[in-house]
Amino acid sequence: MHYKKFYGLNDDIVKIRTEVFIQEQGFKNELDDTDKTCTHIVLYDGKIPFAVCRYFKTGESYHIGRVAVDKKYRGKNSGRKIMLIAEKEILKEGGKLIEISAQLRVKDFYAKIGYTAVGDVYLDEYCPHIKMQKNI
Repeated sequence: MHYKKFYGLNDDIVKIRTEVFIQEQGFKNELDDTDKTCTHIVLYDGKIPFAVCRYFKTGESYHIGRVAVDKKYRGKNSGRKIMLIAEKEILKEGGKLIEISAQLRVKDFYAKIGYTAVGDVYLDEYCPHIKMQKNI
């Protein structure tokens, strides 16, 4: 396993996010203008991309989002791995606080890796989400 950072979308990122968020979960507004200005991370198994996320700075904190793992790689700590890589990259950039907008159904996953829920549940495209934070 290895990872690469990208500044803008590429075919690997679009493929995984389309499969996970649009085809599997039914989101419509998956790709946005933030994709043009943030840092994307892609995990590879040899040449095969299997997990993605993006991050960007917002004021004094960083935001990690669009975490997606190919079905064949779920249950193998792939989500945890990509989150820890993103945290490491943010730390290198001087980041201390990370925020995420977690789907409520995966809140416990993020809690297990140190994120704490803050605020109320809200809807993002019909889907319940909650803001979570972590100091690194």
